Amino acid sequence: MPTDRDPDLAGMRRNYVAAGLSEDDLAANWMTQLRRWLADAVRADLPEPNAMVLATAAADGRPSARTVLLKEYDETGLVFYTNYDSRKGSELTANPRASLVFPWIGLSRQVVLTGDVSVLSREQSARYFSSRPRGSQLGAFASPQSQVIGTRAELDDAWRRAELAHPDEIPLPPRWGGFRVAPLTVEFWQGQTDRLHDRLRYRRTDSGWLVERLAP
Repeated sequence: MPTDRDPDLAGMRRNYVAAGLSEDDLAANWMTQLRRWLADAVRADLPEPNAMVLATAAADGRPSARTVLLKEYDETGLVFYTNYDSRKGSELTANPRASLVFPWIGLSRQVVLTGDVSVLSREQSARYFSSRPRGSQLGAFASPQSQVIGTRAELDDAWRRAELAHPDEIPLPPRWGGFRVAPLTVEFWQGQTDRLHDRLRYRRTDSGWLVERLAP
């Protein structure tokens, strides 16, 4: 029966019982450890295992966050794609630093990353753009991402105009492409009983990567 009562937020809690995360469990580097946990998330059939929350801040420090999809990664960083004139694109241009969170709640895990951000080359962005479904390519042309629009019909009309304008191969839009987040810290969080979670962090230093345990 429908009810307007608020849920008991204060009473909501889950006692995590997964195996712990020790220093001996960690891979030699953050990229290998991320690959392991990402593979676990895929095997567990979690929805959108490559989804990550991207937090940015404007030049004045005002923050914003949204979910994006990880599309590539290597030792230099993690890559996602967007409209450069979107809110996140504008903020990363003004303040090229970001935080990423993989919220793998179904595995009682999180990965939290902070780092500096750079823009991908047009060539690399074009290679990825060409691999997208045609409808998604047209959507990149049609949507003035993060801008106020009047109705859904305006967006649908813009998509149809883009389809008519590009009957064959669709070029990379001028203001669309990739960002790379080069990590300074990468924390692997494993839920444990009594809120005594395991938090192990790789931190980049002048002499290499250091592994630290953080209090939960």
